[in-house]
Amino acid sequence: MIRRKSSERAGTPKAEAMSREKRRKTISRLAAYMIRYKGLVIVSTLFVLSSNIIALLGPSVSGDVIDIICRYTGNEMIARVMPLCITLAVIYIASGALSYIQSFLLITLSQKITYSMRKEIFRRLTELGAGYFDTHQTGDIISRISYDVDTVNSSISSDLIQVLGSAVTVFGSLFMMARIQPVLLAVFLITIPFSILFARHRSIRIRPLFRKRAAKLGQLNGYAEEMLSGQKTIRAYRREKVITSRFDERNSDAVESYYNADYHGAVMGPAVNFINNISMALITMLGGIFYMFWVGNEQGVTSVLPLFVISLGGVSKFVQYSRKFAGPINEFANITNEIQSTLSAAERIFRILDEEPEQKGDVVSTELKNIKGDVSFDGVSFGYVPDRTIIKDVSIHAKPGSTIAIVGPTGAGKTTIINLLMRFYDVDSGSIAVDNVDIRSVPRGGLRRCFTMILQDTWLFHGSIRDNIAYGRDGAGYDEIVEAAKSARIDEYIESLPDGYDTILSDDGVNLSKGQKQLISIARAMLADSPMLIMDEATSNVDSRTEANIQKAMRTLMSGRTGFVIAHRLSTVQNADMILVLRDGRVAERGSHDELMQMDGFYSNLYNSQFE
Repeated sequence: MIRRKSSERAGTPKAEAMSREKRRKTISRLAAYMIRYKGLVIVSTLFVLSSNIIALLGPSVSGDVIDIICRYTGNEMIARVMPLCITLAVIYIASGALSYIQSFLLITLSQKITYSMRKEIFRRLTELGAGYFDTHQTGDIISRISYDVDTVNSSISSDLIQVLGSAVTVFGSLFMMARIQPVLLAVFLITIPFSILFARHRSIRIRPLFRKRAAKLGQLNGYAEEMLSGQKTIRAYRREKVITSRFDERNSDAVESYYNADYHGAVMGPAVNFINNISMALITMLGGIFYMFWVGNEQGVTSVLPLFVISLGGVSKFVQYSRKFAGPINEFANITNEIQSTLSAAERIFRILDEEPEQKGDVVSTELKNIKGDVSFDGVSFGYVPDRTIIKDVSIHAKPGSTIAIVGPTGAGKTTIINLLMRFYDVDSGSIAVDNVDIRSVPRGGLRRCFTMILQDTWLFHGSIRDNIAYGRDGAGYDEIVEAAKSARIDEYIESLPDGYDTILSDDGVNLSKGQKQLISIARAMLADSPMLIMDEATSNVDSRTEANIQKAMRTLMSGRTGFVIAHRLSTVQNADMILVLRDGRVAERGSHDELMQMDGFYSNLYNSQFE
């Protein structure tokens, strides 16, 4: 296990500085999303300011009403109070209406930001290389697109309302209290620093807890997605209890992470509220004393400096403004856990957006045109991790129009050869060329358009059979789709369906057999007009008779095209122009089927083992 240097461990000044810098960048990047919709932000801010400024007038008017009631009686009191009551009603109605509008605007803003964020995440995912998806669970990625984005959305639409209004309320209330009774403000000089220091201390402690919570939820979603996609295998091997037990462990970890984060986050609100309640009690007590001085001054019984006197209405005003002043602090303490959760979610989102796209770093200088299909591997070595080489000094030459079969035991590197040819990964050393052009100098998209792939693991999307076959080529006509289906020997089955080619396939074609899905995938490949073809165990999911028919169709399809075939059933590659036998990442043998059988070597043993 790699240990951190002591200066980088959590809790050290350096670690805290790095955490603050990361948090600052996260906040600035979230702000950048808001700047995109600066018009909506400005209008929302104006409504927030207007709503809170108008609301600040309420305590002052209500305090004046109390003073009038204390000074006057009868009709004179009613005559003076009624206009103020009407004013008070207008103030709160206007403030409420403005608050409703600004809430609507901020929700609209958050939805726009959510849309942009999800769009950018998905676009970036489509740009990432295969290596990213090999090292990240699908469920965790989905969690970032759904849960993490929703967390950010919720914070922008709700917490942002409180934060924007809080600044106006705090400074406005402070100004009004200073006008009413500046001496009482001394109470806040004692209590507010305690609130701030406590909130800062708790924020530092709970921040990593929310990061851990988001990570554990992603792991739980990843495991659940993996297990749900393998239900048939799980039931066939009677592993329900085992996978349930493992799920329970991950679920327990996630719950514990949630509990720790929410518990420590929830403690902050009541604690800060307790400190603020103490300040309220002190203000009420001192306010009562100052009011008694005021009564004494009014009756001429005592003579106290005006700085230490306050009317009953003044006490009411000050108490209301002090509550408004402390309210945002309480609110901030209560939403701190939500803010920390939002920052943790945003960090996970930005980690995807910061991943280097697959296209980045290409030194593109050549476009492949009029492709002949001459493919060569020259001393290629590659490993998925630096200290483990999978492919070792492999050299291959495929002449235009030839069929190259790649065989060998499991783990020999057969599929890795295809991954390198398609530039899902780049070679560590050596080179791969198409028509004497190094593929690293060719845009990945342009290179991949030169190939059609038929894989063992089929992929069909929710839609009609026609759309799934037409996926092989944009603008394909109905007759071309039918012809491709006939070539793949799947047209009779499609025609037997009630809606024919318009039959809707459910998610990933689960309403079809594996063989039928593979035949549709082959029809899709036949529709694509690519000069080179790759088949990775393409016929492994069909019966022998169907396989024979497909082999005939594939020979027609591959006529004049360079083809690479990976197969475990060696009977399917006997007609290949060249067979490469991979063993431990190296080309152990090469030649035609007859030549390899005459060698009586590793290939011969593999071939004969099929009949034992």
